[in-house]
Parts: sequence; C-alpha cells; structure tokens
Amino acid sequence: MIDTMRAVAIDEHGSASVLKTRTLARPTPNPGEVLVRIRVAGVQLTDAAIRGGWVPPGATIEFPQILGNEFSGIVEALGADVHQFAVGDDVLGYRVLGCYAEYVSVPANQIVAKPPSVSWRTAGALSASGQTAHTALERLGARAGETLLVHGAAGGVGSMAVQLALHQGLRVIGTASRDNHPYLEQMGAVAVTYGSGQAERIMAAAPEGVDVVFDAAGHENLRTAVALTYDRSRIGTIVDIALARELNCQWISSDRSAERLRDLVDLCATGQLRVTVRAAYVLDETGEAHRDVETGHGRGKVVLLVDEGS
Repeated sequence: MIDTMRAVAIDEHGSASVLKTRTLARPTPNPGEVLVRIRVAGVQLTDAAIRGGWVPPGATIEFPQILGNEFSGIVEALGADVHQFAVGDDVLGYRVLGCYAEYVSVPANQIVAKPPSVSWRTAGALSASGQTAHTALERLGARAGETLLVHGAAGGVGSMAVQLALHQGLRVIGTASRDNHPYLEQMGAVAVTYGSGQAERIMAAAPEGVDVVFDAAGHENLRTAVALTYDRSRIGTIVDIALARELNCQWISSDRSAERLRDLVDLCATGQLRVTVRAAYVLDETGEAHRDVETGHGRGKVVLLVDEGS
C-alpha cells in the first residue's frame, strides 16, 4: 500500500512563494473518519490568510502545514465505526486544513454524497463559499419579500449569497465592477457599480430602502451599509471584523455542517444553484492560484485539480 502522497504545504508563513509541492505521509483514517482521494480542492482567501500568518479559531499550525479547506473526491478507506459510506463513494466535504493533497482524512460527519449530475469542480468549490453565504442569510434573518444588498456580489461567496437569496424570494442588489454586471443580471440581481457614489446608485436602485446588507468585499462598505439600513443587526460582513465592531454590525463566520452542505449540493443537482469556476490550476501551480484569489477580482471560484483529469 502506498504510504506517501503529493501535497502542497508551507514550512513558514509568508507570500505565495512559500507554497511548495511536497511528498508527505499519507494520512490514515482514525475511528469515525474517512480517507478521501481528492479530485478537486477549492482555493479560498481564507487559505491565503492562513498562509500569511492568520490561525483559524481552534486550529493549530504545524509545519509542514498542508492548506485547503474544501474538496471533492472518492472514498478510499474507512475508519472504524463508519457505516454510512463505502469505499468508492463519490463525496464532497470540508476540513479546516489539509485539502491541498492527494488524500485527506476527515470526520465522516463532514462529508456528503456527490450526486452524479454535480461535476467534480462544482463539488470541490461548493462548501466554503456556499456554507458561508447560507450561514450569512440565516444569521441576518433574510426573509422573502425583503431587499438584500450584497457587496462583492460577483465573487465566490457573494455569488452564492445572490443565488440563495433569490431562491428564498428576496430582491437582490449587488455591487460589482461594470464588467460583472451581466453576470449578476443573468442570475436575477440588480447590478450596481461599486466605488465612489455607490450609496446614491444603490438608493436609486432601491427607492423603498434596503432591509439586509451582506458585505463580502470589505473596502469599508459597511459605512455605506449603515447609511442605508437602520437595523445594524441586519448588516453583516465576512471581511472587515474591526469595522463591524466599530459600527456594531455582525461579524459572520461560517456554521458548517453536513446538513447545510447537503442542502446546497441538492440545489446544485437540481440546477437551482450554480458554482462558477473561473480558473483551475494543478497542484504545482498553487502559488499562482493564491495570487489569483488575492487580486480580489474576477467572478466565482478558483480550484486546484488534484487529479488532473477532473
């Protein structure tokens, strides 16, 4: 049995140049865990933040540290007491670290079955952005008939929030670059150009007001939000924690669960939710993938093709 694998890890914090392809020990599933052979891994700004020195709450960084927190793949082996999956099952899931690799060992309650109609790339890029957006709408109490403003609406998390809100019966206004307006309009949102003067443009697009605001972009967009929405408990950000505290808005972290992920993948399977993958890189190009997501531009998600045939 092969006991090593290719993975991308860091030996120190720093720029994208610290990401190195390594040969490391293949994990063994503990009781309650599943070993997954990864086909596709999503690339998140969170991964870049960890690479730069941020440590997720409750996590421990141990060099060499494999990054990556979402994946799709095939069940390779089962730990003791795992009965809901079988070797050979197609799955997707999440883990705080360890997904930029050919194999990952993950608790069985952090994976779900991948429907045949959902591609490996969609499945590999769904969990992080999808669950974050889903959590945000839940935390902000978004309800059918209300108007939601999404800052950074064309990005990975923003585009998920737009689609989920529309599915729930909200009217959605999204800020984005002019190049991304057709993308948002195709989804059913009202597109507004971000930047100077955006408050006036938003008010023109929502003359009856904005009920809920979700900021997935930063750039002090919360200052615009508090001028548009009276109830600051219904304004949330995943980007600007310091400003959220200053303005008494919500800082939103993702409440990830298999149940939430299963709801999202079911929407994908029925064509009600679409994951846009704007760029795909192989493992040896992980540094380039990080530079891509750190630009803050572009629509949708970036993925790593761990299995280059995916």
